[in-house]
Amino acid sequence: MTTYDDDVRSIDALKTQIGSAWHAIDPENVARMRAQNRFRTGLEIAQYTADIMRRDMAEYDGDSSAYTQSLGVWHGFIGQQKLISIKKHLKSTDKRYLYLSGWMVAALRSEFGPLPDQSMHEKTSVPALITELYTFLRQADARELDLLFAKLDDARAAGDETAVEFIQSQIDTYETHVVPIIADIDAGFGNPEATYLLAKKMIEAGACAIQIENQVSDEKQCGHQDGKVTVPHEDFLAKINAIRYAFLELGIDNGVIVARTDSLGAGLTQKLAVSHEPGDLGDQYNAFLDVEEVSPDMLGNGDVVITRDGQLLRPKRLASNLYQFRPGTGEARCVLDCITSLQNGADLLWIETEKPHIAQIAGMVDEIRAAVPTAKLVYNNSPSFNWTLNFRQQAYDALAQQGQDMSAYDRADLMDVTYDETDLARYADDMIRSFQKDSSARAGIFHHLITLPTYHTAALSTDDLAKGYFGDEGMLAYVKGVQRREIREGIATVRHQNMAGSDIGDNHKEYFAGDAALKAGGKDNTMNQFS
Repeated sequence: MTTYDDDVRSIDALKTQIGSAWHAIDPENVARMRAQNRFRTGLEIAQYTADIMRRDMAEYDGDSSAYTQSLGVWHGFIGQQKLISIKKHLKSTDKRYLYLSGWMVAALRSEFGPLPDQSMHEKTSVPALITELYTFLRQADARELDLLFAKLDDARAAGDETAVEFIQSQIDTYETHVVPIIADIDAGFGNPEATYLLAKKMIEAGACAIQIENQVSDEKQCGHQDGKVTVPHEDFLAKINAIRYAFLELGIDNGVIVARTDSLGAGLTQKLAVSHEPGDLGDQYNAFLDVEEVSPDMLGNGDVVITRDGQLLRPKRLASNLYQFRPGTGEARCVLDCITSLQNGADLLWIETEKPHIAQIAGMVDEIRAAVPTAKLVYNNSPSFNWTLNFRQQAYDALAQQGQDMSAYDRADLMDVTYDETDLARYADDMIRSFQKDSSARAGIFHHLITLPTYHTAALSTDDLAKGYFGDEGMLAYVKGVQRREIREGIATVRHQNMAGSDIGDNHKEYFAGDAALKAGGKDNTMNQFS
């Protein structure tokens, strides 16, 4: 007995109990609508997807090849089409997630218009996008199940019991498009209370995993830009606690917190950490400061000093009232950040790096795992990296170390198209192709994501169409470059009315009004050209 069958029987029993007033209600139609609306609240989604992530994390601990992946999306439709594509080509959504990028929310979803990634956009835009994404994913479920129901009706009408049994099994074992979302809460959009309140809204919308970074909230910068300012560990841990409280209050006891450190590229701090005794967390944070030893008579008006080992030290303070760290301390600060976060409630780590280099990441992870053996990373396969140049230079260095003659290559100019068909370029592309697998095995990366790929793909595909359509190709640019490919490659959007829910609406009209229903999908619907 399946849930579908149970619903048919329970509604039939209820209909009998109510009597003739419900004569127009078809129990199977109700069962179909319930199947198409499996998740009734965002909290149901958050719990379902948290269970998936925890299961995947446990599997990765035993097998590093079982890493997970996602692409950043900025609209519900884009997320929907990504999951439809995954199911079509790869047959399962297993270990494939969505990433909600604060960068793309700022650039594409703010009422202020395009903004830089500096936490200036409306904080409500983040839970709103989570809600939108899951609305579109649930609609994708409804659409695919609607198509299966139509096939089931056709098989029944034809008396084909074998087909009926097969289609019914597809309905009973249907895999949802709903997958985990790792959602970016930036630096928390304010104090810990503000972080807690926003985290609650994100979880209520369906987020099972929230990523927070250790930058100053009102000075937050994109992880790949200059001018990043970190906060003392105690400040960051308060926000991790705030998120955990939000999960626990809402009953998502296994919600996932991703602690991101920007310390590798952040040379500044807004304030000195509070230290109560030598070697405590505040003292460790302050130990990275760029300081000079002074005597009391050297102090000027408003100078700030700290003491360590009997020395009077003056941290170097900028005109912005920020303090700077000693150069070259970034990796050590990252390691301390990560260990501290894991020991205080975080589940996964995110180390924002300046380049995709496995040895660099692994060096830090080895140190972290010495303290926390199960440490795992979420890693940003960022579009801010020049992947071609980075890996061609890594390939160049590896081949040179092997003693090969590299005189045919200019290391500084390896992006040049003239190198595209060389052995070095092919070697570099192989390194890029296996980067996720290799780094997951060597550097503890559980989840690979690209933060803003669909920002770039939208621009590129639009450029392709505009160039041809407004140029010499005219309508052929759309027909050849879009519609013909949709038809031949089985892209569901070619029947855009169906994708937008027209056929579901027609079925509902028939449920509600019977033969009196005025439906849109008749013989004159031009979408029939794509049947």
